Amino acid sequence: YWPKREPGWLCGALSATLTRRNVKIHFIGICGTGMGAVAELLKAAGHEVRGSDEHVYPPMSTQLESAGIALMEGFADKNLDWQPDVVVVGNICRRDHVEVLAAQTRGIRLTSFPAIIEELLLPGKLPLVVCGTHGKTTTTSLAAWTLLNAGRDPSYMIGGVPLNMGHNAAVGSGPHIVLEGDEYDCAFFDKKSKFLHYRPHVAILTSVELDHVDIFTDLEHIKQAFRELASLIPSDGALVVCASSPHALDCAKAARCRVERYGIAGSCPDDTDWRAEVTRIKTGGRTAFKLLRRGQLYGHFEIGLSGGYNLENAVGVIAALANLDLTPTEIASGIRRFVGVKRRQGLRGVAQGVTVVDDFAHRPTAIRETLRGLRGRFGSGRLIAVFEPRSATSRTAVFQTEFADALVAADEILIGAVHMPEKAPPGNRLDVEKLAADIRRRGVPARAITDTAQIIELLAQRASAGDTVVIMSSGSFENLHDRLLNRLGDAVLPCAPSDYPKVKKLLDHVKLPTAGVPESQAELWVLKDGQGEVMGCVALEIYGDTALLRSLAVHPERRGEGLGWMLAEMALLRVRQRGLLRVCLLTEHATDFFAEKFGFRPVPRESLPPEVQVSSEYQRFCGRAVAMALEIT
Repeated sequence: YWPKREPGWLCGALSATLTRRNVKIHFIGICGTGMGAVAELLKAAGHEVRGSDEHVYPPMSTQLESAGIALMEGFADKNLDWQPDVVVVGNICRRDHVEVLAAQTRGIRLTSFPAIIEELLLPGKLPLVVCGTHGKTTTTSLAAWTLLNAGRDPSYMIGGVPLNMGHNAAVGSGPHIVLEGDEYDCAFFDKKSKFLHYRPHVAILTSVELDHVDIFTDLEHIKQAFRELASLIPSDGALVVCASSPHALDCAKAARCRVERYGIAGSCPDDTDWRAEVTRIKTGGRTAFKLLRRGQLYGHFEIGLSGGYNLENAVGVIAALANLDLTPTEIASGIRRFVGVKRRQGLRGVAQGVTVVDDFAHRPTAIRETLRGLRGRFGSGRLIAVFEPRSATSRTAVFQTEFADALVAADEILIGAVHMPEKAPPGNRLDVEKLAADIRRRGVPARAITDTAQIIELLAQRASAGDTVVIMSSGSFENLHDRLLNRLGDAVLPCAPSDYPKVKKLLDHVKLPTAGVPESQAELWVLKDGQGEVMGCVALEIYGDTALLRSLAVHPERRGEGLGWMLAEMALLRVRQRGLLRVCLLTEHATDFFAEKFGFRPVPRESLPPEVQVSSEYQRFCGRAVAMALEIT
């Protein structure tokens, strides 16, 4: 975007600048998830990147700083004194923003983050773009992880954090770049959808429904954006489209490339190009399925994410990666070992037998399918949904009836206050009391409670061992998840950075070593009492398809209460969720416990994988301990 007063020669000069290896790039609002991810990608690609924001705090601030990106707190004209070549503007930034005006005064070009991706990151890459109203983040994560697991080292940018990678953006050496394609607009000077900048060679279209009612007037308006995307795919590319979404199929008609439909038997026509048939539902909601390609067996697969829509997402990824020449064996390994994405059916912890799950769902279809997929996954008890109308669409009355239809998939529903209700006019604002009443008329208990503390107290009284509480919000919901776990007490939950010193203190106290405990906290779980003190811990180390269970410890004051069993049970749940084939351990005194409680059996030490045999845990025992293993079926 150039101010009209800029002389024409400057456009040519900047075009030449953008072809240089080292471009100076300034981000306005760099701490946003998407902006921060692109900033890191460009830094990793060799460009000089800085940025400003008025809200600079962890984890994004520390993440950017660790990437070597300078941050300026607050917005000001002086933030551009370093004379960047280009300024990247987010879509929440107005044209009268102080740094926008400063850039125009200085003759610095403005651009959006999708446009800078197109200019600096796409040349020389083969883009795989995932788009659709639902499932984009999970599907993009699954595609990127499967390529990574297959050794293809892709670049990627994702709107959430995949648990397998721990980061939502990376620059890889491989030929592929995987992008989550958002239909939202780019900036005040670029009102087209973000994904139109991404030049897909292969695209996955998961679904098309009305959304983003703040920028799209109706369903036809949003479909036009998807049609334009389909038309951009070159004739030698491919569009993989979900057969159960009629609007997606309609948009696919605009494509000039090969179009392949995908779906699940029973919800798609028999002649669908890629059709999955479920063969078995395993412990913890894992789904085994066979996949037919144009009626012929393509391969056998397994995915740990529950729900039909996640199975559809997996089939879409398989179809897309087959078009990128990955083999069925390469794809199957990645699909099986995919854990998921933060804030998508994320296990936040278990307290008093109550499982607390976090999910980003905020549209009716996503809510309904998430609830269906969660039923029975973590226990046989009730499924309690807590919903916060927070997004620009969910706070309006557009889906007043549809939300009621979706939420009845739970056994009990609590509805929080509309977040920032002033952003939705009174005549078009979601009526939470009416929503609760509509749900009750459908025979399901429901209440609208505007105070988060009251929601926590009610859940503490109502939830019982075996129940699952899923908290559905596109925001933090006043940290409801952790507050509920703390209120219930004795919660087993992922170790936070602030907990690690407490874990070390506990391990020292019970004379267990801390060396080898994963300091990334990716697979370190702790048990906390009501005051937040660590009373127990357990760690997993992952070696290919094998997990090594270690550092299982309980504070001496709490022994005899079954806490060790709870921690071991959580570790085994995580092993199954990760799609691992075996878990092993070394123990001197607890062979009976692991054999009787969980079915472990003694195995020759030399039968353990070579990676385990060189681990610090293995070396610590020096032949004194019994090796035990459990095969996961």
